[in-house]
Amino acid sequence: MMLPMAALRGVVDGRVDRAFRAWERPRVKPGGRQRTAVGVIGFASVAVVERRELTAEDAERAGLPSLERLLAILERQPDRPVFRIGLELVGPDPRVALRAADPTADELEEIAGRLERLDHASRHGPWTHDVLATIGEHPGVPAAELAARFGREKLPFKLDVRKLKELGLTESLRPGYRLSPRGESVLARVVGRR
Repeated sequence: MMLPMAALRGVVDGRVDRAFRAWERPRVKPGGRQRTAVGVIGFASVAVVERRELTAEDAERAGLPSLERLLAILERQPDRPVFRIGLELVGPDPRVALRAADPTADELEEIAGRLERLDHASRHGPWTHDVLATIGEHPGVPAAELAARFGREKLPFKLDVRKLKELGLTESLRPGYRLSPRGESVLARVVGRR
């Protein structure tokens, strides 16, 4: 579920504790979590509400200036039910700490195995070493330009980089990426020995 940065900041400082969406069916579940730019957001509750029951307080607690603005947003999908999603800040994104952590010998072996599996499962051949090395050599280069270097389309390339990010090896920039300290260590100590 996409939340604007203003709403995310509101969740962090406690001003925002709900969101409203007009969906055909719920796209999040109570107890679910989502990583965001400000940390992990939890979905405390998900319930259908009637548009006529919404209040100015609902709009305020969703980070919107007025009930009229909330209703205008929901009217973009007039035939869909409205869901009220309870929001809470669960904690920091665990990938942030992971990116800074120097991997142990056991973690290096585990990461090496994961990278090998990613390469083996790829339809376009081994890619992890080359992508990590290229990001390391060209931080901040837009994803479209990096993808073109590999003769690939941008979106599938970004999905591959996201897999590296899940391992704590890369960080997103605007634009492009860079290696995290963990990624630099892995590139030097694991990928480089292939």
